Amino acid sequence: MGVTRRGTRRAVGLLLTGALLVGGCQSAPERRDGPSGAPSSPDFRPGAAGIGDDYFPTYGNGGYDVDRYTVRVRYDPADERLTGATTIEATAVADLSSFNLDLSGLTVSKVTVDGADARHRQEGSELVVTPAAGLRTGTGFRTEVTYAGRPQPIENETLGEGGWLHTVDGAIALGQPESASSWFPVNDHPSDKATYDFEITVPEGLTAVSNGVPQGRSSADGWTTWKWAERVPMASYLSTVVIGRFRVSTGEHKGRPVYHAVSTGLPKGPADESIAATVRVADYLETLFGPYPVQAYGGVAIADHRIRYALETQSRPVYGPSFFAQGSNVEVVVHELAHQWFGNSVALTRWSDIWLNEGFATYAEWLWREHDGGPRVQQTFDARYAEASPQLWSTPPGRPGPENLFSESVYQRGAMTVHALRLAVGDDAFFRILKTWAAEKRDANATTDEFVALAERISGKQLDDVFDPWLYGTRRPTHPQPR
Repeated sequence: MGVTRRGTRRAVGLLLTGALLVGGCQSAPERRDGPSGAPSSPDFRPGAAGIGDDYFPTYGNGGYDVDRYTVRVRYDPADERLTGATTIEATAVADLSSFNLDLSGLTVSKVTVDGADARHRQEGSELVVTPAAGLRTGTGFRTEVTYAGRPQPIENETLGEGGWLHTVDGAIALGQPESASSWFPVNDHPSDKATYDFEITVPEGLTAVSNGVPQGRSSADGWTTWKWAERVPMASYLSTVVIGRFRVSTGEHKGRPVYHAVSTGLPKGPADESIAATVRVADYLETLFGPYPVQAYGGVAIADHRIRYALETQSRPVYGPSFFAQGSNVEVVVHELAHQWFGNSVALTRWSDIWLNEGFATYAEWLWREHDGGPRVQQTFDARYAEASPQLWSTPPGRPGPENLFSESVYQRGAMTVHALRLAVGDDAFFRILKTWAAEKRDANATTDEFVALAERISGKQLDDVFDPWLYGTRRPTHPQPR
């Protein structure tokens, strides 16, 4: 995620128990052979109602891996009502008698699986689907869910109100660690990345901005349908829709579409100028991290003061109004664009490794300041080291705990860990580590242990004396010196 106006966030976090399979899946039950040696009939069981997370027990679901979502919604701001039909294309990774989807605050009227009616029930934020026949391990299946209602915010301790927010001229769906389930049925955990198609129908005259490449729009009978496609695998919390009135600018850069939208509720100038720097910033970050990993450029600046943060919604970050209250702010654009590599393309397997997102994005800000004529990275590090609060040193960014998942330590000490690594291995190995990490884990999920192993492989050094005190210690580490 991005930064708040104050630069810190509170969060309830995610720690996964045991081994977590990529795709948020539970392992298949053991299959026993019959007397002839042929496999016996499958032992169909319900998929787990959660991903295996002690702190968010209902986040995500087990037993399947989603490949693609097609989300079609119609929203009328006049009565704040949404109607939707979402198709989920997935593969079973267990023999399933039923499976769950996450959906909050909306009422389901019909579910089909592979075209056949399926039984369904809603239990809080869980939609339990029982298909007409069991789904065997390895089977691809297609679920269609029809639903409606007045979507509501999701209250959690991370950012306050997240999910779907009604606004004066439309709506915003945004938030971390959850927001998607407030407007479509989803396996709501970053370990199950998928591709997305969005079709958003709103009253004519309003704009509906979402992720990915614009696919055009069409109008009929006073309504306009806006189409977007995110074909690079994306974690569900990175999905967004922002509906309202905007100053829109479009273009193309390196063969990719550029789409910026600034709310007409913001004064002309600071937000427009900041977001206009997107392609310039992305080109600089490519020199550090390797090829830009998504298929579109852009940004959305909103006027709703309930949004006190920026979020790296894939290919098109969303920025709250406070970032531009004092003038243009390119550094927040740097932070959110760095997440397109670290956090989006290379996504978390578990939330306890959030420093891999926020530490790297904060370090990108430090690199940009030096590149843009500001203080050298070493000077920024030294200032942070000297001025850090006691809480920063007592909170280990690699193991922050649920109450500190988005604390200052995760951002600032996370970035200091990155710099300590740079000093330990030297610039040549350091920047090869960053590019190799982004390349080898592109479109995948990753852990801290995997990053440490890669850093040791490329540098040829054993790095426990770097990562142990900086990521896991509860006292201020010794000031590092170049080796």
